[in-house]
Amino acid sequence: MRTPEGLPPMGLRRDPDNPDRATVNYFAPAADQVVLELMESGASIELEPGPYGHWIAELPEPEPGSTYGFRVSGPWEPEYGLRLNPAQLLMDPYALAVTGQLQVHDAIHPYRMDDPDVPDDTDSAPYVPHGVYTRTLEPSPNRPPRIPWDRTVIYEMHVKGFTKLHPDVPEELRGTYAGLAHPAVVDYLAGLGVTSLELLPVQHFVPEPMLLGSGLTNYWGYNPLGYFAPHAGYAAHGQRGQQVAEFRDMVDTLHAAGLEVIVDVVYNHTAEGDHLGPTLAWKGAANADTYWMLEGGCTTTPRGAGMRFARSPPGWWS
Repeated sequence: MRTPEGLPPMGLRRDPDNPDRATVNYFAPAADQVVLELMESGASIELEPGPYGHWIAELPEPEPGSTYGFRVSGPWEPEYGLRLNPAQLLMDPYALAVTGQLQVHDAIHPYRMDDPDVPDDTDSAPYVPHGVYTRTLEPSPNRPPRIPWDRTVIYEMHVKGFTKLHPDVPEELRGTYAGLAHPAVVDYLAGLGVTSLELLPVQHFVPEPMLLGSGLTNYWGYNPLGYFAPHAGYAAHGQRGQQVAEFRDMVDTLHAAGLEVIVDVVYNHTAEGDHLGPTLAWKGAANADTYWMLEGGCTTTPRGAGMRFARSPPGWWS
């Protein structure tokens, strides 16, 4: 299904009208060239410019579980917040799954560390997370309980923290979505009398480079990178799309037990930080359209920023 402007869905998606094909829609309004790079096959697909700053393409459907990213060429004008550098492998902001760790390396920045006004041509691909091509899942028949607010009793929890040391959860499932869906956990929560679980951030996040450089991590998850992808680090069964099904099954299990799921989300900043932070997704393609800009091209917070709490709809994972 396409928009009235003829655009396919955002991101890399299977074509519902032609199951052997896939479509790409990538937003990079300042770009001169956008290339989709499929990591395993080494294929590079050049996107065509479309309306309103979108770049589009059709291609044979990649193998599910394939990893990919985008390379964007265009102006290098730091004073206007434009540091488009094809040496950066950019993650698809609409990826349904993400894999790989962020590593502390100069290459995660598009500029030379001794002069942020000069581009660096070191390839960032080995040091950044990649999108995973994943087919959308069929909607679940289970419906959210929709607890009235005057009867809502919320239990705030951290997926990993709650399940990591639970004595009745099998060791291989501790710290995971599957662990949260384990009968011992579900029975315990139902016995407490709570109606709703508020999950601390489960959208894919990465630790800040400053923390990584000190041997630390961002435990709480308030440093988002993939708003449409469940955090891969909480998956028990794999990070090549398996985390999507595992998250769906967890939500289904909780709904079946009468427990509502509320997702704590973060929109007041991203893992890219300010204009000198790493360039991982939005900043290398649509910086001024994603973030508020200060004089001199400095990046601040995302446009429309604010912290939100959202009850998960039936198709949150699709």
